[in-house]
Amino acid sequence: MKYITATALLVVGVLGRPMTNTTDTNPFIGKNYFANSGYAAKLETTIKAFLAKNDTLNAARVKTVQKTGTFVWVTTVSGLDAIDKTIAEARAEQLRTSQEQIVQLVLYDLPDRDCSGGESGGEFSSTANGLELYKTTFVDSYAARVKSAPDLTFAIILEPDSLGNLITNQNVPFCANASAIYEEGIAYAISQLQAPHISLYIDAAHGGWLGWDGNLGPSAAEFAKVVGLAQNITAGATIRGFSTDVSNFNPYIANPRANYTEWSNSFDEFNYAKSLSPHLIENGLPAHFIIDQGRSGLQNTRDSWGEWCNAVAGFGIRPTTETNSTLVDSIVWAKPGGESDGACGPEVEGTKGPNAGLWWDEYVQMLVKNAEPPLEIN
Repeated sequence: MKYITATALLVVGVLGRPMTNTTDTNPFIGKNYFANSGYAAKLETTIKAFLAKNDTLNAARVKTVQKTGTFVWVTTVSGLDAIDKTIAEARAEQLRTSQEQIVQLVLYDLPDRDCSGGESGGEFSSTANGLELYKTTFVDSYAARVKSAPDLTFAIILEPDSLGNLITNQNVPFCANASAIYEEGIAYAISQLQAPHISLYIDAAHGGWLGWDGNLGPSAAEFAKVVGLAQNITAGATIRGFSTDVSNFNPYIANPRANYTEWSNSFDEFNYAKSLSPHLIENGLPAHFIIDQGRSGLQNTRDSWGEWCNAVAGFGIRPTTETNSTLVDSIVWAKPGGESDGACGPEVEGTKGPNAGLWWDEYVQMLVKNAEPPLEIN
């Protein structure tokens, strides 16, 4: 994730009636975090790698990771079938255990995606009818599949990084040109994903990006603008809240805080949630958060917040609703540890990171060994 210190461009929010949900129920409470088979299968390589080194302890710890609920990233039209597979598996698990399952998904395929970085560019271009294709071939199908499973609960993160780029990267022409596309695309996704069993979380970047005092108000105004646009499409459209630290490395509670956070009140993700909340409420938005700690166990390994790509890391706090905060619905593992951020960052055991999304087994081995708290053996 990118780190921006510049004061954000003020975005005027379109404010209508209050946008908070009529009920205030944490969707994660009482649910099992469904562990998808796709991620578990990739980790079989990691188990074999540890066993080849006669490291039976860490091989057993990987089996714990396999049972940990992580998000399924749906990033292309061809990848939509992953939703069907996940639904079928979650239904089977719910039937087998008689325990309600929460299925965690990421929606991530905007036209001109990753406008400031380019490591995670998508399949649609705004210059080639991308917005219409995004709506009709991706979002509509995505929504239909999720709506077809009212017996499950869904938590969906919407378009990581995207609105953060609009708020702080207007000096990047590609981002400036993508602004209206991003807003309309995310608003459309919100409008189509309205159902009682679906909880939507707009991505709010992280404390080192939007958590600076000058960025908080403009961020909330931008989020409100997008929700307002969604309400223009579907009356009464709502979101549950916001996701933070997705694919990043910031701690939930810093101990100790990193030197590079000295001038920020959002020096960890808990304090970012506290800093952003009053601005959300002022703009009629719900102040609920899910916070990614999938790779945030090992603190203070970076020299700056700008080190967003494949940083030295360890698995962090396991997914839980025991957050000691009414603001935070859940700690989650949004980024599947082991999937590369891109061909960048430090080497691990002499290997370099592959392109974004590709499996990097040396990296996930590092996550296991550096996990904090250490991974228990189930």
